[in-house]
Amino acid sequence: MKTIGILGGMSWESTLEYYRIINQETKQRLGGYHSAQILLYSFDFAVIEACQHQGQWEEMGRLLSEQAQKLEQAGADFILIATNTMHKVAEVIEEAISVPLLHIADATGEAIIKQGLTRVGLLGTRFTMEEKFYRGRLRDRYNLEVLIPPPAPRRLVHQVIFQELVLGKIQDASRQKFVQIIEELKEEGAQGIILGCTEIPLLVGPKDSPLPLFDTTAIHARQAVDWALKD
Repeated sequence: MKTIGILGGMSWESTLEYYRIINQETKQRLGGYHSAQILLYSFDFAVIEACQHQGQWEEMGRLLSEQAQKLEQAGADFILIATNTMHKVAEVIEEAISVPLLHIADATGEAIIKQGLTRVGLLGTRFTMEEKFYRGRLRDRYNLEVLIPPPAPRRLVHQVIFQELVLGKIQDASRQKFVQIIEELKEEGAQGIILGCTEIPLLVGPKDSPLPLFDTTAIHARQAVDWALKD
């Protein structure tokens, strides 16, 4: 079994889900008393959140790269970033380490094309929805058309993530608003919805959606187990 290096704490609520899914999946596949071999560095999210909203991406690339190197030095066989948004600095991290980085957009893109879909909606932070580091990768590598909500719903999704979900607040009113946004993306032709923030699955699940959901937390975590158990 390979050792998984996780850059977490962005937020700890979603990192908790990564830890749970990876260990449950490992036990299910191997049985007995098995659990995953994990090295975790958990950031103080207040530092990351401040850098994000101040546009200090170079600083965040440096911070994450330093800890990725430490995970590699401690014995991690590969690295994953337990958040969608921080994949904006994925290339910087890849340049700083010699072990592979398991990119969340690649895991998600592979899951979508396995379902035979070509047009999907994306919900996430405004950084993930509006910038090219995520949608562009899905387009260029997986030939996917990625739809995002209009400006006002994008602001709502971003607000709910940062003012509720990363703080552990789950509110029915916000769930209903997310479902309405999903309905609108369906009307635009989306065949499925990427939950492109690792906290969104805490709010919205398959029973809430008229479209198939791609839970990036679960997809990413399960592919990490695939990598860990490869010969």
